[in-house]
Amino acid sequence: MLTPDRWRKSSYSGSGDGNACVEVVAGHAWTAIRDSEAPAHGTLSLSASAFAAFVDALKAQNELSKEL
Repeated sequence: MLTPDRWRKSSYSGSGDGNACVEVVAGHAWTAIRDSEAPAHGTLSLSASAFAAFVDALKAQNELSKEL
């Protein structure tokens, strides 16, 4: 169950204005993601392994953009 008290701001969101702020909630085998400024617009639910791959891809993209 995705109750409001279980959502937390992702540590990958950054801080300050203009950042892409997302909230996450994790279960035993899945993680759900939503836009913190529009939580009623839906969620993206991923298996634990798919979420780990998603985060790894974001980190790799971030590192690549630093090199440019």
